[in-house]
Amino acid sequence: MPYPELKAILTDVGTEELAHLEMVATIVHQLTRNLTPEQIKGSGFSPYYVNHTTGIYPCNANGLPFTAAALQVTGDPITDVHEDLAAEQKARTTYDNILRVTDDPDVRDAIKFLREREVVHYQRFGEGLRIITDQLDDKNFYAFNPAFDSPRTKKAQSPAPLVSAETSSK
Repeated sequence: MPYPELKAILTDVGTEELAHLEMVATIVHQLTRNLTPEQIKGSGFSPYYVNHTTGIYPCNANGLPFTAAALQVTGDPITDVHEDLAAEQKARTTYDNILRVTDDPDVRDAIKFLREREVVHYQRFGEGLRIITDQLDDKNFYAFNPAFDSPRTKKAQSPAPLVSAETSSK
């Protein structure tokens, strides 16, 4: 990442996202730790329980485990920050959906907090995108990877010929 301010934003948000994972894992553990066999069978939790008991195993609602394939990285800061913005919106949508299907006040309070933080992260990534775009040549905005390419400040001038036309004709 070519800009220190952007590195700081990514570090701050990334650190907080790890805390979000811990909070969600804690919610899941608290909701499942005292389930009876009947509750496990009746809730659709059986497949998860068979493999993981009530241990925390990061997976989505369909049971697909978390993998690095979920991470989208191109090495182009513009593209990567847009992906980060999209990920924050997807997380917010997931939290919105959880709020629609649960009535447990303790779960709702924690999810509302997490949802608010995703909105803040979205705003922070917007700041990061602005940091990047403020450094770009506006004539070459989307054909430029600031991690690798140098902005063109002026057209390169042709070097003076080593031999003048007059000298070469003699």
